[in-house]
Amino acid sequence: MTAELEKRVWDCAVIGGGPAGLTAAIYLARYHLSVTIFDDRTSRAAMIPISHNHAGFPDGINGAELLSRMRAQAQRYGALVQASKVMTLEREHDHFMLRFDSGVVLSRTVLMATGVVNRRPPISPDKHDDAVARGLLRYCPVCDGFEVSDKPVGVLGTGTKGFKEAKFLRSFTRDLTLVAPDGEHDLSDEEQRDLEDLGIKVEAGPVVSVEPDADMITVTTATRAYAFASLYPALGSDIRSGLAAELGARVSGEGCIDVDAHQRTSVPGLYAAGDVVIGLDQISHAMGQAGVAATAIRNDLCEIETLVR
Repeated sequence: MTAELEKRVWDCAVIGGGPAGLTAAIYLARYHLSVTIFDDRTSRAAMIPISHNHAGFPDGINGAELLSRMRAQAQRYGALVQASKVMTLEREHDHFMLRFDSGVVLSRTVLMATGVVNRRPPISPDKHDDAVARGLLRYCPVCDGFEVSDKPVGVLGTGTKGFKEAKFLRSFTRDLTLVAPDGEHDLSDEEQRDLEDLGIKVEAGPVVSVEPDADMITVTTATRAYAFASLYPALGSDIRSGLAAELGARVSGEGCIDVDAHQRTSVPGLYAAGDVVIGLDQISHAMGQAGVAATAIRNDLCEIETLVR
């Protein structure tokens, strides 16, 4: 695999094997461009037990299954998938140089589709993954707020982020509690009043433990325990834009990669799509950005030389 990767200069190297990266690879391969995907298998989409938001799957689809199908589709058209993590990204003359665990690859363009990592509540990895699989722990109210309709729901968070998540979920259930993770809430007076008017309970922390059981998840603070049908951590996320930032690409204050209308970054030849870019963190949105990015890559390469077969 390493020899095949290193024997050529690729038209595009895609960093990230989630919905954005795989969609872009499908487009690029069907444009008759050489494309390799670096997939370290850490896409958040793989954690989705079942998505009912993705059009075309009326009965829902498991996230890992969706990624598997997309990966197979990209490979069918000639994309090479490498189960490796890119460690460094550098610009060398007219090419990008990507170093990974077992070698170096040169590519004319690069698409960043690295996504983000959720900040987790205090729970062991095995219990966390089991709770996510069973719908006791959820990270996306846009995706699955419908599934918690009329159920007792907790939001772990505070400040404006916690306030907004609780307010969003209020349209799905009246039984809603916002729990501060570290102690007293950091809410403005206006936010406090809005939560009170909406009937959202506000409870102080700190949170001592988060424990899933058969059909509920219990959040225990120093003073009491709260049982919820589902818990939404509103603790933020870490944006995986480091490789792009180190290359000199502009990023937002939160770390999202800045792009133009065609998903181009401020570094020529470097593009970005998906959750690593500011926007709605949804599979469909990431896929749309990826289609735009792949087409821009194809057209920009045409400006350098005519792509004919």
